[in-house]
Amino acid sequence: MRGWTRLALAGISALAVTACDSLVAVDEAQSGDGTGTIELAEFPDRPYWGDTHLHTDNSVDAFGFGVRLGPEEALKFARGDAVTSTTGAEAKLARPLDFLVIADHSDGLGATRRLYDAPRFLIQDETLLRWHDMMHESPEQSQLAIAELITAAADGTLPEAFADPEANAENTRDIWTTHLNTLDRYNKPGEFTALAGFEWTRMPDGNNLHRVVMFRDGSAQTSQVIPFRGQTTTAEQLWDYMAAYSEATGGKVLAIPHNSNLSNGLMFEMTMPDGSPMTAAYAAKRAQAEPVVEVTQIKGDSETHPFLSPNDEMAGFGVAGWELGNLPLTARRTDEMLGGSYVREALKRGLSLEEQLGVNPYAFGMVGSTDSHTALATGDEDNFWGKHTGNEPAITDRAVTAQNLGTRQGRFGWNYLAGGYAAAWARGNTRAEIFDAFQRREVYATTGPRMSVRVFGGFGFEDADWDADWVRKGYSEGVPMGGELTDGGEAPRFMISALKDPDGANLDRVQIVKGYLDSAGDMREQVYDVVWSDMDSRARSGGKVPAVGDTVDRANATYTNDIGAAELRSVWTDPDYTPGARAFYYVRVLEIPTPRWSLFDAVRFGLTLSEEAMADSVAQERAYTSPIWLKPSA
Repeated sequence: MRGWTRLALAGISALAVTACDSLVAVDEAQSGDGTGTIELAEFPDRPYWGDTHLHTDNSVDAFGFGVRLGPEEALKFARGDAVTSTTGAEAKLARPLDFLVIADHSDGLGATRRLYDAPRFLIQDETLLRWHDMMHESPEQSQLAIAELITAAADGTLPEAFADPEANAENTRDIWTTHLNTLDRYNKPGEFTALAGFEWTRMPDGNNLHRVVMFRDGSAQTSQVIPFRGQTTTAEQLWDYMAAYSEATGGKVLAIPHNSNLSNGLMFEMTMPDGSPMTAAYAAKRAQAEPVVEVTQIKGDSETHPFLSPNDEMAGFGVAGWELGNLPLTARRTDEMLGGSYVREALKRGLSLEEQLGVNPYAFGMVGSTDSHTALATGDEDNFWGKHTGNEPAITDRAVTAQNLGTRQGRFGWNYLAGGYAAAWARGNTRAEIFDAFQRREVYATTGPRMSVRVFGGFGFEDADWDADWVRKGYSEGVPMGGELTDGGEAPRFMISALKDPDGANLDRVQIVKGYLDSAGDMREQVYDVVWSDMDSRARSGGKVPAVGDTVDRANATYTNDIGAAELRSVWTDPDYTPGARAFYYVRVLEIPTPRWSLFDAVRFGLTLSEEAMADSVAQERAYTSPIWLKPSA
């Protein structure tokens, strides 16, 4: 056992006592799952906004990048309090979030903080000593040290002390116990929900297979486990851990894959991980554990790629830079990898696998989240605090500098997105209600705006339903997003409502994205423009809806709502319905063009963006609902 590890273990005994002594007694209503604590609506009555993917100084990379804010500051910020960022500026959300999952990396939980605090003369490992010195030398050197750490993790060359399971388990237990107590203190049923979770960080050869793990339960149950390590385990072992937790505690837990765009095709394979044919048992296990996928976040958008969706004129949002290869760019991607890297293609693959196996492993809903490593959960373009502390607003040229996490080439600051957020249709704001919305896939993703989007699928909806209690009819005669319809020989109808973000931009259009299997069993897709603003003056031409226009003032990073619509809704019937064909339908809602954070920075700091960055500095933010599946009758 190396010296640094021994030091850490020696310190843990004292810390454990300190941690236990510092736990604060919490009201029972706050420490449970929230059941019975508030009055619930009859139906999910509004989208609750949250972030399920936030890192604090307990994450091995976030601390190394420089963040000094912990879970407590993260919870305060998310609920709307002002906090002081690591770089010394006041940070505050314009609107609070409703829920938060702090998802610190399970591997090496708190390890870089311990390395940073360790006496130098006790560190025997040469690599750890060098990283220790770099972390103390300057923020820039600290960030380089973490870039090396990420690459070492990708290459499987982490120092032995970082992989010591005995020491890591004890440290993780101590941090986890304190963390759960902090969550309970900030969890206020009906006001703000703090859910337990962590990130499982599997990254073979640098290919991203990460999952956020999210618990439904209070600390009485979640304290019976510790976060499951990722570097030396498989996804199937993670699902076994989750199943064992549920069996032992009676609780519930789910996993959310993310950054499939950086997996080089490994996230959504058509086969088992070893290349053998996928089995029904494996597909069922995955479907049970992973009902939702994170489709958009700071490190790019994973909906689809123009190579996969050449007829989708709106494809390719947030792919610039991230499409080059895996996370640390130790392996460049090829076109053949794209199919396993993007969510729409995975949904199509799920149909094909279900046809063969009787089980769909990729029948997931969609959410967005930030993956911020600043402890600041914001997906707002005009309030972007960066991926990590090294690109907080204090770094005024962050938009134009190279910022790749591993090798120092290929990606720039402006490639990072500001988003996203997760919206959950729930009956109230409690741990149980928010989690259950995820479990039944009644959730959707946005790239940042808080637009309200609702969709029901069924067979009997009509335009006249808007004049009555259409939500009640949606639930009683159809299914909401995330649901399944059984094909009865009639084309499905979808009742779609989209409201603009009350503090944001007008809407351009509402689209349906359909994936299906044709008569030969081949995977197909089609994008339909359902309803759009100013339909009388924007008639289709050549099968396309004309662009909505652009009011963005590039010199001042402003826009006006002179174009677009505040609300769009329609009842849409599939014009290309084929009886008996497997299909899915999800709604994509586009805003009018607005400035991205990079344009706000350019104006605020007087930056000159490159031609490529300038072209990307205005975008049409969007929402993706979870799909509704159409299945053949038995």
